[in-house]
Amino acid sequence: MWHAQCQRYGGLEPELQRTLRSLAEGKPLRRATGGAPRPGTQLVREWNGRTYRVNVTKDCYVMAGERFKSLSAIARRITGTSWSGPRFFGLNGTARAGT
Repeated sequence: MWHAQCQRYGGLEPELQRTLRSLAEGKPLRRATGGAPRPGTQLVREWNGRTYRVNVTKDCYVMAGERFKSLSAIARRITGTSWSGPRFFGLNGTARAGT
């Protein structure tokens, strides 16, 4: 069943794969700095000439009236590919420019 899900949905995110590999090798877990954005924050990202605004609420993220459980789901919706949502929105490093 897991293999079928991987084929259909793309498997584990690369960052999670790296984390799991590091833990399996006995390396300490590196924690991200900053944490999740606070409720009330508005994230703005330009992608391919279009501006996207995401409102952070207590239990979800809202973009254009649609609720999402994660920033990665929003980044996937915007780009059509698998992205780290925090990275896409520039929360843990520099987001790459939209092309």
